[in-house]
Amino acid sequence: MTSSIRPRSNSRRALCGSVALLLSTAAVARAQEPSTVIPRLKVIDTSFIDHAANACTDFFEFANGAWLARDTIPAAYSSSGVSREMSDRNELVVRSVLDDAMQRRGSLPAQSTERKLGTFYGSCMDSTAAEQAGISPIKPTLAAIDAITSRAALLAEIARLQVSGTHVAFEYGADADPHDAAHYLGGVEQGGLGLPDRDYYLKTDPSSDSLRTAYIGHITRVLTLAGETPAAANADAGHVLALEAELAKASLARVAMRDPSATDHPMTFAQFRTLVPDVDWPAYFHAVGLSTPLKKVNVAEPEFFKRLDALLRDTPLDEWRAYLRYHTIDAASPWLSTPFVKENFAFSSRFSGAKAMLPRWKRCLGAADRMVGEALGQAYVNKTFSPQARARAKSVIDDIRASFGERVKHLDWMSDATKKQALTKLSLMGEKVGYPDRWRDYSRLVTTDGPFVLNVQGAAAFEWGRTINRPGLPVDTTEWDMTVPTVNAYYDPTRNEMVFPAGALTPQTFDAKADDAANYGSLGGSWAGHELTHGFDDEGRHFDAHGNLRDWWLPSDSVHFTHEAQKIVDQFDSYVQVDTFHVNGKLTLGENIADYGGILTAYDALQRALARDGRPGLIEGFTPEQRFFISYAQSWRSNTRPEAMRNRVTLDPHAPERWRTNGPLSNDPEFAKAFGCKPGDPMVRDPSLVPRIW
Repeated sequence: MTSSIRPRSNSRRALCGSVALLLSTAAVARAQEPSTVIPRLKVIDTSFIDHAANACTDFFEFANGAWLARDTIPAAYSSSGVSREMSDRNELVVRSVLDDAMQRRGSLPAQSTERKLGTFYGSCMDSTAAEQAGISPIKPTLAAIDAITSRAALLAEIARLQVSGTHVAFEYGADADPHDAAHYLGGVEQGGLGLPDRDYYLKTDPSSDSLRTAYIGHITRVLTLAGETPAAANADAGHVLALEAELAKASLARVAMRDPSATDHPMTFAQFRTLVPDVDWPAYFHAVGLSTPLKKVNVAEPEFFKRLDALLRDTPLDEWRAYLRYHTIDAASPWLSTPFVKENFAFSSRFSGAKAMLPRWKRCLGAADRMVGEALGQAYVNKTFSPQARARAKSVIDDIRASFGERVKHLDWMSDATKKQALTKLSLMGEKVGYPDRWRDYSRLVTTDGPFVLNVQGAAAFEWGRTINRPGLPVDTTEWDMTVPTVNAYYDPTRNEMVFPAGALTPQTFDAKADDAANYGSLGGSWAGHELTHGFDDEGRHFDAHGNLRDWWLPSDSVHFTHEAQKIVDQFDSYVQVDTFHVNGKLTLGENIADYGGILTAYDALQRALARDGRPGLIEGFTPEQRFFISYAQSWRSNTRPEAMRNRVTLDPHAPERWRTNGPLSNDPEFAKAFGCKPGDPMVRDPSLVPRIW
């Protein structure tokens, strides 16, 4: 849905109305508070429709205009709409689970997952302890940084910080080998920036200059809060920005990284040491806990690591100490005392536009979901997602799969040889629906009633230890990269699988009791069809049926695909994102292809379902076809602050929701037919401009 290849960026929905009946008494009482009252969601809500708007001019406005006219974005959020409302509902359920675990933790077995979860959440909710502790929980780390007097000590401290969840200098991890997807491969990639993207360091326009000035001010205030004099903090802030700017100059742009081959540079460990000769990599990997020396490593961005090598060798240690000191405090700031929390929020709001902080319980709930999420999953599923709902959702997804296969078989531009490979990939594509069949083992996780920031570091270290020694081992195909309550979904090209968490499979996305047109428009179009098409978008198409990076296309088919994909780039380049900023058609290409393929495939699947199960009459005044397209458009119902939209231009591979609706639908003749749109209408693009891919 709002996905992308692999865990996806921000995303979608939340719970059905019956969930409130399953909450504890305290949770139900909270749900009645004015700040948390959310009306029951429906897959299609006709009260959102603006009947004065012309469906053939702006269908997003037609389907959502009445809601937009009365919506107000809550102060603590950067946006409102489907994703926010669904997530709010999910959070009520998750909160009841966490509150119960927190209140009963003293009576639970010491090593039980539930006790660890309750302790984790309880230490976060203890605001009094956080205020009293101030910065003291991270003083030992800051002292270790101040004690760095050699390059060897610098590398050792970088390793220690990475293990505890502070992202500095670069990133290391183990993922499926793109050329042997059945096994893990260790890899290093660019990282270490404090601003959201390299472009914020490199652009020279007034807005970017102003942001960098604000960043220096932010770093200065953070370091001053930690005890530095204002003058020393300001000098250190300049060093931090300068060092990060050097990392940014060597980093690949997001658009460039959309090509899988751009980050595919496997080499022997000996070759890696030759590429980056001044870093003691055996010492680093020993420090991060790797028990067996690496034989092979993927160096995602070789030029970045060449530059990092020089920076680690030549940059004065006092500048590195300032950099590590700031990032240590910055990573801990959300969980320290109020001055740190407020400063962290004030700077981050430049990118989100949020006017107020979330309440503490929401911040703590989010931390628990991100860091120990599967400990929540089973209890969440028991409260929200029945086996019957899982089966119904799978039936929709199976119809989508069958319909995509029929589309491939009937493509007139694709050779038989490439079709055969595409159909094999489709037949082997896995799907995970609702929740894992095997839950994560948290027996080695340690949580305490002390400062929450130490539990955060402990959870990061647990996850690091769980995965650090994976290189060379078989890939764990049962693993999920999203937690069960998440309102999102993803496609993983190296596993060739779609994943749909239970948190996304409730109204407004899906309702087992809703009509087929509603479910196939939302779950089918913007979720299942979308994720499936990711396996065949401009990135996913480079991976074969077994998840290996391999060119399985005949050259003539690749030429056609690239030519038609450029039409989508041009189409979205023409749309305004916010103010004078246009959508980046290349950055958003994969998502736009997935949206277009999703809506075409889901429409076909609806027709299959109607032929099989019978065609209903008008529902709420609309035909099944009309309800299908309304459902799709309402699945993108969203209202976003301009600050967040400006940030999304640079970071987000998803176009604004208005264009994710109007873009693909204006290319679809079935949409025009359903609403009587004619050539020349804004929602009917000239046939010569319409892409012919899936």
